[in-house]
Amino acid sequence: MKIFVSIVITVYNRENYLAAAIKSVLAQTWSDLELLIWEDGSTDRSVEIANEYAQHDQRIRVIAAKHTGIAPAIHGAVAATTGDYIGWVDSDDILAPTALEQTISILNNHPKVGLVYTDYQLMDEQGNLHGIGQRCQIPYSKERLLVDFMIFHFRLIRRTVYEQVGGGAIYRLSR
Repeated sequence: MKIFVSIVITVYNRENYLAAAIKSVLAQTWSDLELLIWEDGSTDRSVEIANEYAQHDQRIRVIAAKHTGIAPAIHGAVAATTGDYIGWVDSDDILAPTALEQTISILNNHPKVGLVYTDYQLMDEQGNLHGIGQRCQIPYSKERLLVDFMIFHFRLIRRTVYEQVGGGAIYRLSR
């Protein structure tokens, strides 16, 4: 079975980082994807940058919305996707080229796993790496998962799991 993946980038005033985030998604070794960029009413050039990439790659869709904040933006963006798996990439992040392939492999090979998240490395504005992030060093504990909030970096979830927990739970919890 071929898995189709939806990647979501929500962006608000990230013109200095957005192109690198988009390029990192497009450079994935797993290429059967849609990239939905939800432009959350930026006042900088973010929407223009997103639209420039969309003109050159049919996998990209841009939705320009009024500014509502991160939780409603994620909810709206996910609702506009069609993939079997949904991934979030922050607009100032860069994915390793095999990030999708590796996280998809885990979901494909472990049907009882509903969410996969990755470690992250710290990077300065010049692109220099400074090692694994502090939250990668917290031992996993399902009791501490939300308290330590370990999954703020790249995450991939089965659409069925997202819908099972209410689909908009992220949005509703933030109200």
